[in-house]
Amino acid sequence: MLTEILPFSFELNTIAIAGASLWSLALYLGFFPVSEWVIEQLNRWFNFAERSLYTSKSEFEKTRKARESQNAFYASLFSIVPFLVVGGLCNWGVEISLGRSWAISMGLLACMGCGVYELGRRDGQSD
Repeated sequence: MLTEILPFSFELNTIAIAGASLWSLALYLGFFPVSEWVIEQLNRWFNFAERSLYTSKSEFEKTRKARESQNAFYASLFSIVPFLVVGGLCNWGVEISLGRSWAISMGLLACMGCGVYELGRRDGQSD
């Protein structure tokens, strides 16, 4: 269907996409304080950038709460991008060193290990 619309064809490596996604999830869980920091910085930047679009302070204050909520949503959505890049590099490194068949397996092991680590970290914080 896509080849009927576009005059060229391209091929997606689904194994690489799955491996990079698994690695990015593992990194996102394993480095959760870093991901919270990235979300906070993106939220600050989105709020600052949007403030520069308004010339009137009263008009800016009218819709402030809705815009800040929307910016927080966008910040949490875009915070995965750096982890996707690093996850893709981790997946590529595993493919180069251990072979393509190990990429998904190591990604799954990393997800499980980082998930258990994050549960333990949160349990330690609550005590």
